[in-house]
Amino acid sequence: MINKHTLALAVGFVLLWNSGFIGAEYGLPYTGPFTLVFWRYLALTLFLAGYLLLKKRLRWVGWKVAGSNMLIGILAHGVWLTCVLFALDNEVPAGIVALVVALQPLATGALSGYVTGERTNIYQWLGLVLGFTGVLVTVSFRIDFSSYRSVFGYLIPLVSVAAITIASLIQRRIEIKPETNKLPIDLTLFYQSLATTAVLALPAIYVEHLYTEWDPVFIYTMLWLILAVSLGAYALMWLLIERIEAIQVASLFYLGPPVTMLMAWIAFGDTIRVMDVAGLVIVFFGVFLTQFKTQKIASANNVNS
Repeated sequence: MINKHTLALAVGFVLLWNSGFIGAEYGLPYTGPFTLVFWRYLALTLFLAGYLLLKKRLRWVGWKVAGSNMLIGILAHGVWLTCVLFALDNEVPAGIVALVVALQPLATGALSGYVTGERTNIYQWLGLVLGFTGVLVTVSFRIDFSSYRSVFGYLIPLVSVAAITIASLIQRRIEIKPETNKLPIDLTLFYQSLATTAVLALPAIYVEHLYTEWDPVFIYTMLWLILAVSLGAYALMWLLIERIEAIQVASLFYLGPPVTMLMAWIAFGDTIRVMDVAGLVIVFFGVFLTQFKTQKIASANNVNS
């Protein structure tokens, strides 16, 4: 089981991460997906650069270290977020987007053994399957299967699933390799943010022409997305990856749909149904099961032998 400090990090991550869906709902009416991500990460890059300069810690670490962190940033920030925003911009409900994103733990569970060498025990697999079942229970009653546009919306965030899965596994591999040069979190986020800004600049300028309505609502939304989500949530995610297995961190994404729906109820007055609560209970139990580590199972077997 995880300790109380790690549990607090997990709760904070879930709340901040999923607030990004709500922030996107507020921000997208004022700009396009590419431009929203570009402004967000341009501001974040400048903020981190100023902070690191003030601390006299801004430095070039070489392409080998910077390149891997930049790749993680492009995948975990640029690709993941842009695809999610395109789904929301095409009027795909946040619950549907969260459902597709919640497929990530299954992909991580299937690939983590090949990439990191970490084994996934029977309790973790059971928790993953149970968590996915809870996600289906939570959102299936909200999906309009008769709408082609709604069903097609699943395809857009699938790229997000692939991107964040690859990024999580690369980051976890960096953490478990003793010979790897690990950067502080703030410097890591700087390189990730810099790469995201550079990649998003071209489509934001040439596709969307940087069109933005600088309404106060948009400005406040951007501040939240930058400080709470980009800084807070991602920092907590990498801290969790340092402490626990990639499969355990990935399982937290199962909380996305019910938490997002709860936030949408608070922000927009969306109705919470009985099946939403039932699914939430199943998801929580599934996530609980994924926290049992292989080492503990092995220890129990040694005692019985």
